[in-house]
Amino acid sequence: MNKQVEIGNTGLRVTPIGFGANTIGAHNLFENIDEEVSRETLRVALQDGVDFFDSAFMYGLGRSEELIGEILAGTGRRSEVVLATKAAHIVTDASVKLDNSPAFLEKSVDIALERLRTDYIDLFYIHFPDGVTPPAEAVGALQRLKEAGKIRAIGVSNFSVDALRAANQDGYVDVVQDRYSLVYPELEADMIPYCIEQGISFIPYTPLASGLLTGKFTAQNPPQDFRKDRPHFQGQAYLDTVAKVTSLQELADRHHVSIANIVLATTLGIDGIDVVIPGAKSPAQVRANMQTLNAALTNEEIASVRALFK
Repeated sequence: MNKQVEIGNTGLRVTPIGFGANTIGAHNLFENIDEEVSRETLRVALQDGVDFFDSAFMYGLGRSEELIGEILAGTGRRSEVVLATKAAHIVTDASVKLDNSPAFLEKSVDIALERLRTDYIDLFYIHFPDGVTPPAEAVGALQRLKEAGKIRAIGVSNFSVDALRAANQDGYVDVVQDRYSLVYPELEADMIPYCIEQGISFIPYTPLASGLLTGKFTAQNPPQDFRKDRPHFQGQAYLDTVAKVTSLQELADRHHVSIANIVLATTLGIDGIDVVIPGAKSPAQVRANMQTLNAALTNEEIASVRALFK
């Protein structure tokens, strides 16, 4: 599975296991972020064949982008990777607001270019709809930036399917990113089919359901952080899912990979999904994610895993 794939019809070719950089420098989202560990994690990712990095302004209020830009500049490997980032938030001491206006998006792209130390961004997303700017108007602004050579592909994230249809009225949307995993399959009903119909690549975030699908949690050892308040981490639903995840160990052993690798490989086997972007806080997690490339699942195995979680 280690061959490169094209992200939809963008012309961007990457290894199907990307790097979700939401923990890199993200002091506003996570506790005890060590930036030197973040730097080393990025270096190891490059060394181990990661060539697709997904960031956002909200990951450290620009710090994730800065660290990625620093490492790529230091290694001279910018031309070897595909960079994705996102914007929509205006953060002040008093509030967080969303803005999709053309002026804001244009400014956001220029600032992201500076942080990433590059003169083009491969894939730029509107991170969230603001509920005010007409989606087609926002995407139209990105199309102009694409024509100007500042970005190479246009994405939207966290849009409803109706908002996506409005955003894509001129056929400009290349990629959609949204929450999806084997235990959060709701988007299979409408979003993913629409993306397939339109030739849009769908990139899931939280493909491991915030760790629920990794096999590291048990009935006796549930998470004790913010996750414990989420429905899938509570009561019988949690116990049922843990049992299903544990049952994947035999398949993982057969392929000499982890349960998480089986889940990621299964997700990559779903129509419309070209790449996944699991996060990594450490070099060890990068290496663990990349082991997914060794899980050559058959169509029957993929169907079996998906059926398990239906």
